[in-house]
Amino acid sequence: MIGVVGNVFLDLGIIISVAAIAAYLLKLIKQPQILAYVLVGVLIGPVFKLVTDTDIVQSMSMMGIAFLLFLVGLEMDLKSLKNVALVSSLGGFIQVIIIAVFGYLIALALGFLSIEAAYIGLMLAFSSTMVVMKLLSDKRELNTLHGRLAVGILLVQDIVAIFALSLLNSVDGFNLAILGVALIKFLGLFLLAYLVSKFIFPYIFKFAAKNNELLLISSLAVCFMFSLAFYYLGFSIAIGAFVAGIALGSLEYNIEIIGRVKSLKDFFALIFFVSLGMGISLGVVKSLWFPIVILLLFIIFVKPLIIMTVCSLFKYTKRPSFLTAISLAQIGEFSLILAAQGLLLGHLSNDFFSMAVIITIISITFTSYSIQWDQQIYALLKFPLKIFDIFTIEGLEYLPTETNPKIILCGHNRIGYSILKNLEKQKKQLLVIDYNPEVINRLIKQGVHCIYGEVTDDEIIARMNLPHISMLISTVPNLNENLYLIKSVRSVNKRAKILVTSQEIENALKLYGAGADYVIMPHFLGGEHASNLIVNIRKKKIKIKEEKLKHIKHLHERREVGHNYPKEA
Repeated sequence: MIGVVGNVFLDLGIIISVAAIAAYLLKLIKQPQILAYVLVGVLIGPVFKLVTDTDIVQSMSMMGIAFLLFLVGLEMDLKSLKNVALVSSLGGFIQVIIIAVFGYLIALALGFLSIEAAYIGLMLAFSSTMVVMKLLSDKRELNTLHGRLAVGILLVQDIVAIFALSLLNSVDGFNLAILGVALIKFLGLFLLAYLVSKFIFPYIFKFAAKNNELLLISSLAVCFMFSLAFYYLGFSIAIGAFVAGIALGSLEYNIEIIGRVKSLKDFFALIFFVSLGMGISLGVVKSLWFPIVILLLFIIFVKPLIIMTVCSLFKYTKRPSFLTAISLAQIGEFSLILAAQGLLLGHLSNDFFSMAVIITIISITFTSYSIQWDQQIYALLKFPLKIFDIFTIEGLEYLPTETNPKIILCGHNRIGYSILKNLEKQKKQLLVIDYNPEVINRLIKQGVHCIYGEVTDDEIIARMNLPHISMLISTVPNLNENLYLIKSVRSVNKRAKILVTSQEIENALKLYGAGADYVIMPHFLGGEHASNLIVNIRKKKIKIKEEKLKHIKHLHERREVGHNYPKEA
């Protein structure tokens, strides 16, 4: 027994030690750490065979997926589906169906059996919630329009994946009666999770929250109890962990629980990605290289095209549609769980599972780079993507009077909302440009001059009346877009005041050098506002209770106009 425990400890020691060195080296050359972990798995597994116990690899992989999905469930707010566009719900479901059908047909054409083709179709339809949310969070883009769209679509994909996993686990030959029983069992467990989260967990965790250690143990106990319950009823333990996370995520103590459990996230993320690399069979690369290449081409090129088309049909311009699509150009943890489940059920072979792992690794690695360089990729493809304008521009503009605009506001985000509110008296002389159709529809109802489109679109620029404006305000944080706006205004109007936005000091200095009159830096302004607020409270110039009530009223107004964003991972 001691020998077995010692071997497990040594294997974990090798994995962690080599992963730390690789992560450090790749950090120095500014490469994604996900790539480091996968490479470590390949090196210590199939290449140098430092860790050869496949049982340990499979156990770590399954445990890693379960804990990661537990954390995804904890951080997932199902109510956030109400706060994203229709494309995130209905559009997300449509793209899952389309991609699954295309994937099924391609797999059949490649010579796979019908049951294998069905698995491939489903695998291709799902993206990686864990990877996308992590990468968007690292770039602070979860609260952007494309970030919200991506998160909404991922939520729908995860819900569909949960049902698919539940049904496949209880179905052999897709008998309708067994399928119905599986669905009833799953809905029963989900209802149980809802009831205990509403009527039992609040009392248990109200007491547990008084002690950090008790809160951690209680949270992990819930995770394991749900995993065991789902397992004994014929479902995957990962599904149980995911539902457990959702059940706890609805509690008022969910932030504290995430804080306690989140320390496990990086460790199990490392284990998950290392185990991916260790699970590769190099012989499969030689024997199945052609299907691997074809399926990767579908994931990297066709899948984003389908997602972008769906977003465009819901009247989103090419930029947010493209950025949403490229962020979802991979397969992820649910796809692997599907493949693993198919292997356990005897539907799939070991070589098929290895192929799924290889495709997952390569597509996730591609996503690490594509999200990092998404703006540059969009700039390169901007001209051919103009074909998507036919879905979006027509009808989404509103000019209630014939007065030429004197003030241009580019972007109705959180800053733009406050600016527009303070310019209410100049509404007839104000023109708002935004690429979020929900925003434009709201402004139309308010009688605000507005145009739907991108601020750097030449057609939009031509309609801004730039030679005659007195002020241009841009709340868009992108450096290149703001530089283009400054250049466009200064080429025809030397007198107009130009106010632009930046998140970084270096970019702010570049904007000043290009001719901006003032650069808005939200972080600095927020700090100055908080500092002035504290000083005025201490000097008793304002009453904190009155300020609190004003702030609560303001927050309610923001929520009503849609400025309520999904949680960051």
